[in-house]
Amino acid sequence: MAKEGVEKAEETEHMIEKDGGKDQESVLTAGDTKEMRAVVLAGFGGLNKLRVTKKAMPEPLEGEVKIRVKACGLNFLDLMVRQGNIDNPPKTPLVPGFECSGIVEALGENTKGFEIGDRVMAFVNYNAWAEVVCTPLEFVYKIPDGMTFPEAAAFSMNFVAAYMMLFEVANLREGMSVLVHSAGGGMGQAVAQLCSTVPNVTVFGTASPFKHEAIKDSVTHLFDRNVDYVPEVKKISPEGVDIVLDCLCGENTGKGLGLLKPLGTYILYGSSNMVTGETKSFFSLAKSWWQVEKVNPIKLYDENKVIAGFSLLNLLFKQGRSSLVKIVVDKLISLYNARKIKPLVDSLWALEEVKEAMQRIHDRGNIGKLILDVEKSPTPLMANDSTETSEAGEEEEEEEDHEGDTDKERMPFIQ
Repeated sequence: MAKEGVEKAEETEHMIEKDGGKDQESVLTAGDTKEMRAVVLAGFGGLNKLRVTKKAMPEPLEGEVKIRVKACGLNFLDLMVRQGNIDNPPKTPLVPGFECSGIVEALGENTKGFEIGDRVMAFVNYNAWAEVVCTPLEFVYKIPDGMTFPEAAAFSMNFVAAYMMLFEVANLREGMSVLVHSAGGGMGQAVAQLCSTVPNVTVFGTASPFKHEAIKDSVTHLFDRNVDYVPEVKKISPEGVDIVLDCLCGENTGKGLGLLKPLGTYILYGSSNMVTGETKSFFSLAKSWWQVEKVNPIKLYDENKVIAGFSLLNLLFKQGRSSLVKIVVDKLISLYNARKIKPLVDSLWALEEVKEAMQRIHDRGNIGKLILDVEKSPTPLMANDSTETSEAGEEEEEEEDHEGDTDKERMPFIQ
């Protein structure tokens, strides 16, 4: 279903369905001609809660940048949002998505540093999966020459988070070792590339066996995610590792802490073990929480170990550290221009194919980042499926999903 490359086509207005009055913004007055396509989450649950509809086009407020979106990033967090499997989820209906790339179309008052026509990438506090978004100036960055819109949409969240965890939190230096899970995903590949910019860094990675051939050159030692990686790591490095980046949580928390060398750093940045099916599972949440090893501060003191957590979106939208993120973005762009890092795009999907794109993440089938390409023309079957809802669809999807849970690779997300 996924097609590589950018396929530009006319907008498929005949495939768009209105939201039946559930979303007030989709009900436009007769005189209002400014409208756009957007992916709307009608309620928390399965894939059938997603649809593409028309919405009123936003206009920039003071200090905001209006962006004509070309591409949007799709992350594991978006699955968590769809399920309502996050703390204090927003009310539905809503437009999902936290990162995008595109062209500056308009500027609000007192907005300096950008001009209409600039190619940019941006963080958005929801609403990214649409043809047009508005976001504050502080969350917008110019795209370097040579970087495509899909690459830019795959760049901001994964590389910024990977950089800050490795260098700001864990202080990665020459000769260190790093363990990263889901090494074949967008975050895993960003971590591997950034580690390669430091001399003599050893990267231990876990991934599904079918991904090993594709990513073997980016990781020093690669293990099957279905086997116990702890003894495998210790065979190579008896003392353990310096940094553990954990996107799984559950039983892997104790394993990660146990693998740390003295003065090592364990960082939790996701909990994909809590997602095992199409819809929210309280059993999975309880099981994952029960498996988390309870951390004793005295034990940390005795063993000289550091435990940390990282949430990029909280850092941006709740804790006001956009200036620090801007510095990191500038450093990353320099690395990109020096050809030391490059976002890995797994596949491009039309907005109307959002269900199929999400299913690919559910199946843990991607190598690199999935991208929603706003200008891509969908296949008719996908478009019809993604704009129509079925009351029975959610139960069918959930049953099918549980059949293959044990064979799926867990992907990282940023909460």
